[in-house]
Amino acid sequence: MKKICVCLVLALIALQAGFANGGKQAVDGRIIIGISKILQHPALDASEQGIKDSITARGINAEYDSQNANGDLSTASQIANKFSSEKVTVAVGIATPAAQALANTLKTTPVVFTAVTDPVSAGLVVTTAHGEKNVTGVSDAIPTAENIAVFKDIAGIKTVGYIYTSSEANSIVELEQVKKGAANAGLGLVTQTVNTTAEVKQAAQAIVGRVDGLYMSTDNTVFTALPAIIEVFRAAKKPIFAGDASGAKDGGCMIAAGSNYYKLGLVTGNIVADILEGKKPSEIPVRFAAPSELDFLIDLDAAKNCGITIPQKYIDQATMIFENGALTEK
Repeated sequence: MKKICVCLVLALIALQAGFANGGKQAVDGRIIIGISKILQHPALDASEQGIKDSITARGINAEYDSQNANGDLSTASQIANKFSSEKVTVAVGIATPAAQALANTLKTTPVVFTAVTDPVSAGLVVTTAHGEKNVTGVSDAIPTAENIAVFKDIAGIKTVGYIYTSSEANSIVELEQVKKGAANAGLGLVTQTVNTTAEVKQAAQAIVGRVDGLYMSTDNTVFTALPAIIEVFRAAKKPIFAGDASGAKDGGCMIAAGSNYYKLGLVTGNIVADILEGKKPSEIPVRFAAPSELDFLIDLDAAKNCGITIPQKYIDQATMIFENGALTEK
């Protein structure tokens, strides 16, 4: 009888340990964090690394199941189903399609999104003031209208181009911001849609002769083909403004301004850690990039190729300067 009581006590202790992290930790004490990334490129990779580093810094010993959907929505859904059957402790969705797949499939497991431009329009939360049931996370929204105004001021453009993925929710949201920014700046706007990364170079070739410069948002499909876009616009001696500095560190974009994805990953990892320590996703507001989590890159080589002189005030504001084939971070 005494032996049975001891066993019951031990079982209860183990069960309580399993519920210490929002009721999702396995009874054996393992913490498994599923990470679903819509595809692989520098910004999203940096975000994933930041998540892992942040969780480690919080003293949490976690195992990771990292998956890459390779830009395919059906694969993103399969990953979500995999995480559901494996009963991961927390699921993290990097970029809008991956996050949507997780939120649509996992109804009780905590879901933390990151690199999502507009989580409300994406249907992840109803308001950014707090999480929605089991979902919360981090937005990488950028000040598009202000960026386009800066682009005009530096480059003197009269028409701006925008290539976007018609099936990517954050890109559709960003299109409206681009339209608003172009209208506010008195610029003509030429748009081109793509469905896959393989179509991006052709889209760049189709648009380059009709615009004075190209504005890029955080469209994951388009950004994955950044080298091809740079090749087309460099040959035409026309400038690019990228809404993500992480992918522009190798040169080619005259201006790049946006979230530092590694730092946003750190923020995301802290949210995951808060949930593991007992906080409910519904209690955690959606987080946006603070000024210290933004990057501003000026590429003087690209500017020279385009025959453009960058005003000193912008050089002084830059957190990164690319010149003579090398990047310097301030």
